[in-house]
Amino acid sequence: MKLPIFHFLPLIVISLEFLGTASLKADLKIASLSTVTTDLAKQIGGDHVTVDGIIRAVTDPHEFEPTPGDVKKVADANLVLLTGKGMEGYLSKLEEAAGGSAKFVNVGKNIPSLSMTEQGKKVEDPHWWHSVENMKEATRAVAEAFEKADPANAVIYDKNAAGYLAKLDELERWIRVKLAPLPHERRKLVTSHDALGYFARDYDFTIYPVKGVSTAEDPSSQHVKEIIGVIRNQGVKAIFFETIENPRAVQQIADETGAKAGGSLYSDGLGETEANTYDSMMRHNVSVIVEGLK
Repeated sequence: MKLPIFHFLPLIVISLEFLGTASLKADLKIASLSTVTTDLAKQIGGDHVTVDGIIRAVTDPHEFEPTPGDVKKVADANLVLLTGKGMEGYLSKLEEAAGGSAKFVNVGKNIPSLSMTEQGKKVEDPHWWHSVENMKEATRAVAEAFEKADPANAVIYDKNAAGYLAKLDELERWIRVKLAPLPHERRKLVTSHDALGYFARDYDFTIYPVKGVSTAEDPSSQHVKEIIGVIRNQGVKAIFFETIENPRAVQQIADETGAKAGGSLYSDGLGETEANTYDSMMRHNVSVIVEGLK
């Protein structure tokens, strides 16, 4: 007995659904140790990567310690992206715990470092992403790593990277136009900790941080007095908080100097709802700075 064609339709639909699911499977599994590199991986990888952000939004990377679950995600990944320059102080322990099965990509490795003083010692400033030019170099580094790990999709990664580089060019133009009305004498930033050095270099700002490179370092009473003196002598208009920081010390300085609270900046990573991409984070920070200092 010959069955009507509609008897086979459910099997055909199931087969097509299975094929569709299989074709949507990502080619690379990425683990990311920074919200900045998480966004960058998504921009370059598109549908061909799955990205597991080990560091979540509004998490302090200076004080982060990976859990056993994080170690498993790293061990299961094809590539692990890190920002480098000492930001991931737990890195050697993580590499050892993961068993050497994943390839770690130091995205900031070839980006020239600024130096800073931390507890009396010269160290690398790890906050390189506050320079758009540095982010362009990071884009090329991630694209190259993806292309080597997944040659079949190299053309796609290269195209996505080119598109993102064009977007970064547009962001750089926007920043310079936005900052243009702010005169040199007002380009003075008092921030919770020393995270905007690359931004200051690119756009001719002077930074007066309450803390050093790490948020874990509490400022001495002498340093707080020095910051208060600088604010009064330099006529600093506003003090800026950071989204991951307890604002107590900064608020104390604002109260004693009469400087206004200039708003919150994203310093060590991206936001959860607003400023949740690199582009929107930079636009948020620049807009807050201009509004606070104009």
